[in-house]
Order: sequence, then C-alpha cells, then structure tokens
Amino acid sequence: MVDPADQHDEEERDDLYVHHSFRAEKGQNPLRVDKFLFNFLEDTSRSRIQKAADAGAIHVNGQPVKSNYKVNPGDEVAIVMAEPPREYELIPEEIPLDILHRDEHVIVINKQPGLVCHPGHGNFSGTLVHGLAYLAENLPVGKSGEERPGLVHRLDKNTSGVMVVAAAEHAMSHLAKQFFDRTTRREYVAIVWGNVKEDEGTITGHIGRSLRDRLQMAVFEDGLEGKHAVTHYKVLQRFGYVTVVSCRLETGRTHQIRVHMKYLGHPLFNDERYGGDKILKGTTFTKYKQFIANCFKACPRHALHAKSLGFTHPATGELQFFESVIPEDMREVIERFENYTQFNGDGIKKDEEK
Repeated sequence: MVDPADQHDEEERDDLYVHHSFRAEKGQNPLRVDKFLFNFLEDTSRSRIQKAADAGAIHVNGQPVKSNYKVNPGDEVAIVMAEPPREYELIPEEIPLDILHRDEHVIVINKQPGLVCHPGHGNFSGTLVHGLAYLAENLPVGKSGEERPGLVHRLDKNTSGVMVVAAAEHAMSHLAKQFFDRTTRREYVAIVWGNVKEDEGTITGHIGRSLRDRLQMAVFEDGLEGKHAVTHYKVLQRFGYVTVVSCRLETGRTHQIRVHMKYLGHPLFNDERYGGDKILKGTTFTKYKQFIANCFKACPRHALHAKSLGFTHPATGELQFFESVIPEDMREVIERFENYTQFNGDGIKKDEEK
C-alpha cells in the first residue's frame, strides 16, 4: 500500500523543473556527484550542492541521488527545483557606449569600468549586450548561447578598454577563430603593487578556479589543473610603492592578468578580489595611509585597462588596430604617485631597504 505522504511527494516531483543538466562523457572516471557538479557550476559552493542533494534536488538519469553517488560515463546529471528557471529575454536598452568603430560586420567599443558584459547572476539588465542589441537588432549568437550575442571575448566588469563585437554571423565565426588561434594583439596597462624587479618578462602558469576560493582563479604550477596561460609584461613607470606595467596577452584566461601579477607578487592596485585593496607596500605613517585612501577613492576598482586591440577584419582581411587612452581614474592615481614620490623620494628608499 502506498503511503499518502509518499504519493504526495511523487506528485510534487513530477512538477520539478530542470535548471542545469550535464551528461558525463565516455572517459568520465567514477566521481562523487557533488564534485562532478562543482566542476561545472560557477559561483556555487560544494556545501550548497550537497544541501541540494539532501533536499532531493539532484537527479541522475531521472532519479534523486545523495551527494556521495558516483557519476559514471553516460549519466545525465541534473539539478531540479520546484520553480521554473528565470526566463531571460534580451530587451534592447539605450546605454551610452563609446564607439571607436562600427560597420556592418564589427563594432569596436571602449568599454567603461563598471559595465557588465553579459546578463547573469543578478545582472539581467543594463549590460553591454543590452546596449549592443539596441545598436544592432540581429546580433549573431555563438556557442555561448543567446545570453551573449555578438561577444567573442569579454572584459571583467571593472576592467575598461577596447573590445570588438561581431555584428554578423560570418564575423562571429571569423573573430572567434582569431581569438582561439591567438592571432589577435591585445595590450593592457595596469597599476600593480610594489616595485617589479625586472624591466620586462613573461609569466607562464596554468590558470584555473581556485581550490580554496571558488570566486578566485589561481595559478597551478604543476600544470595538472587549469589551462595554459602566458602573459608578457613590460615596466612603463616605477614609483617604488607601485609600478605601471604594460601586459600583452598570449592567451585569454579568466582574470589572467590579475592572477598572473598576483602570482608574481604584485597584485593589481585596488583589486578587492585578489587582495590589492589593502596597503601592500609603503610606510605605516598616517600621511601615507591617507594618501592611499585618496588613491583608492580616485580609482574605486582594480586598475586595469585594455589599451589596444588588433585583429583581422572578417570581411576585408585587413589588419585593424584600435587604441584608447588610459581612463581618468587610473591617470589620477598615476599623477598622485608622481607628485607623492617627487616630494617623498627618501621615504621610498627607506621603505625599499626594509
């Protein structure tokens, strides 16, 4: 005899909605389902996944499983909820954009800091994609899905600078291949903490999601985790306390410059996620602390700007190159350090000797 309560649970289960679904590939080794999902779901802790399993919200091949279930090749793993996923509709919005170039194939913009590139995780309006949809009604859709039409690369929310967007299907494929083949030319300018030892150099290290903090990326020296990443850097200005560097990307990994510079021992200035929002170099004097506070206020984001971008035009085959000036907030920080070190040169030398 079926217990009425069990029957009720079964009826509710029929009303569940699939929010995320993943199929284990043929080469999949037996792996706990919570670890399996942890590798796929961004910004989601393993404990949260385990709680979802405890609530019967994780299904494998249509059946609820506990978090210690071992996923095997061919398994269909899904997270289900009682309510349907939020439906996303791209509604064009008139957003002020600094357009450097526009034709029927590509749109090149100078992205302002604070602008999110595409919808998701609480940003369902006011993104770059919404502004681009206002400019071009039929932005092409790539493998990333409809939430990122036209985007073949992206900049972090608080990174400013040059971006290219595809305005036609042919351009989408052409540009995506250029980024994949690493034939684009990308130069960034960053303000980093400390006095970078070498005038120029190359940072090589696999980058993947941190095992300690899933909101961060990290360098894996053994190369067993993450993806191959290469950053070339060159010192532009030295102020003892901070250094202005030019970075040229050979690869394009998430947070690449921010992670590689931290790995080198020089986190980006005011980079909250990677520890650069604290005084990492300098004196303990109140005057200096106030000076840094004023610099943080002048540039309330990590100091990184995509200065230039070169690519082959998908229609003409010609090399296109676009540049943008360092934005005002970063320029103000550089000017403040120029003035401060001019009158406090001895302070720098003493600090360097410590």
